[in-house]
Amino acid sequence: MPTLALSRVARMIHRLVELRLSPLGIKTAQLPVLVALKDGAKLTQKELAVIAGVEQPTMAQLLARMERDDLIRREPSPDNWRSSLVMLTAHAEALLEPGREVLRSIDEEVCAGLGAEDRETFLRLLYKIAEGAGQAES
Repeated sequence: MPTLALSRVARMIHRLVELRLSPLGIKTAQLPVLVALKDGAKLTQKELAVIAGVEQPTMAQLLARMERDDLIRREPSPDNWRSSLVMLTAHAEALLEPGREVLRSIDEEVCAGLGAEDRETFLRLLYKIAEGAGQAES
């Protein structure tokens, strides 16, 4: 059953990512925020919630923890006095490359048994599955 196999692999990789990113002070749930803000972007909590595919209260809690851990900071939005813009701190920016290196090494480990062509096929199929799952949610 593909669903069970995918679920098992996803849990395994999630645990591996959590374990390897932990020494950097990064959690898997923070990755969509870090990626969205990586190039100096400034986004609202609402925009980040949409990108991460989570509800606003969940994003609010995540951002509060990230702010506590000096990964993000907020500044008032010039366009909306009720809103603030979220951006990465210098501390978070310094963690981006080490975090990428951790993820690259996990990719290599997970796909070690696959040749280059199989890796391309695997990635293409994963994106296709993700696209189908996204349509099923609608």
